[in-house]
Amino acid sequence: MAFEHKAAMSTKANTRRTLSRRRRALAGWAVVPVLLAIGIAAVTALTEPAETAPAAPAPPAASGTALEQLGTLPVKGRAPKTGYDRTVSFGTAWRDVDQNGCDTRNDVLARDLTAIDRPAGCRVLSGRLADPYTGTTIDFVRGQGTSQAVQIDHVVALMNAWETGAQQLTVERRTELANDPLNLLAVEGRANSQKGAGDAATWLPPSKGYRCEYVARQVAVKANYNLWVTQAEHDAIEGVLAGCPGQPAPAQNPPA
Repeated sequence: MAFEHKAAMSTKANTRRTLSRRRRALAGWAVVPVLLAIGIAAVTALTEPAETAPAAPAPPAASGTALEQLGTLPVKGRAPKTGYDRTVSFGTAWRDVDQNGCDTRNDVLARDLTAIDRPAGCRVLSGRLADPYTGTTIDFVRGQGTSQAVQIDHVVALMNAWETGAQQLTVERRTELANDPLNLLAVEGRANSQKGAGDAATWLPPSKGYRCEYVARQVAVKANYNLWVTQAEHDAIEGVLAGCPGQPAPAQNPPA
């Protein structure tokens, strides 16, 4: 009986060991699909391009140069001079449009001259001008026969503005144009007289070093007031800016 009991116990132990080995084998085979899935995913990740989020749209290129701004101006023929009148079309000269108590002429003289004498706060009695048009220095003294040595030039002449779109503006807007600090420079009187109502195709400052800034101002003024350029004017400005393609477009309405 003892022998039979031992035999039975041995048989049960063997059975348990066999079952345990089978369970471990089955468990091992169960892991295989998981490992295969992981391996396939890894291979796929290595062989297929990863998906990326859509790129944000690039910001528009900044039109920071005068040459770029020139490209935005319409090119048209010159409109008739019919109806042009300096006072009626553009308002009385030298208004106090910024309401600082001083007229535009004195504001520009105070901005562009150095060593100014302005005892009353508005009227500039004297000063010194480094003339951008000629590259010379002029001592300004207010008075009969001397005041005209320094004149205030409309960079875009008012007649030219009238012929290139200003007819379509309101009187108020034309008055702003005539008194806009961006469109005004204190310059040598003779150079201003020689320019007259000329555009860039017919007149440029004798000082070649100032021509880039000069035409850049013209372009900025025309862009600000929705004016156009003639083909000849466009080509002349483009020709100047070809020598200084990085010339920045000036800020609108710089203070006088």
